[in-house]
Amino acid sequence: MSIPAGLKYTVSHEWVRKEDNGTLTIGITDHAQELLGDVVFLELPEVGKHVEAGDAIAVIESVKAASDIYTPVAGKILNSNDTLISTPNQINNDPYESWLFSIKPTDAAAIDKLLDAVAYSQAIGAS
Repeated sequence: MSIPAGLKYTVSHEWVRKEDNGTLTIGITDHAQELLGDVVFLELPEVGKHVEAGDAIAVIESVKAASDIYTPVAGKILNSNDTLISTPNQINNDPYESWLFSIKPTDAAAIDKLLDAVAYSQAIGAS
């Protein structure tokens, strides 16, 4: 199982990458896609929507279950990765390249409250 050191994580299994322009790119972790199994459907958030940290803003479905995707910080949705709508199984192939959405955070420091790779690894019992 892969847990890249350069990302931040949530206990609900989202990864967060801070971009050079201050925006955040979000996807689900390798652990999450393993738990879900074969991903067959995605419902992504609406671009332009303002969200609060912890809001359920997307849905991912697999052959086993459906799960909500939560926003890790408050902000405005800038982009959704619509190419994944037609190929949701790409998440199983490479969860860290298969981003779901990007957000402009209301508070740039909010990312500092998220888990680092070591803390996430401990949270899922992988260390």
